[in-house]
Amino acid sequence: MIRVILPVHLRTLARIDGEVKLDVIGPVTVRSVLDALEARYPMLGGTIRDHVTLERRAFVRFFACGEDLSLDPTEQALPESVARGQEPLMVVGAMAGG
Repeated sequence: MIRVILPVHLRTLARIDGEVKLDVIGPVTVRSVLDALEARYPMLGGTIRDHVTLERRAFVRFFACGEDLSLDPTEQALPESVARGQEPLMVVGAMAGG
């Protein structure tokens, strides 16, 4: 069971209270987790990654085990503690401004 923490606005959109727990088939990667998340909550499609290219949206970041995974390939295996459900994958809305 993979644990995912979403920002408040995406939890509101998907009507989720708290963290999400997902079953992921195959290797646990950012892509496979997002595939499972969007399959379970289709209203999130296009909010975290582009509909066509499946690239991460510019102001969305991925964190796990205290590390920023946003620029890592989405097919790269997530840390073992995330794959075992001990640590969550966090989807964070980045801040911009001056």
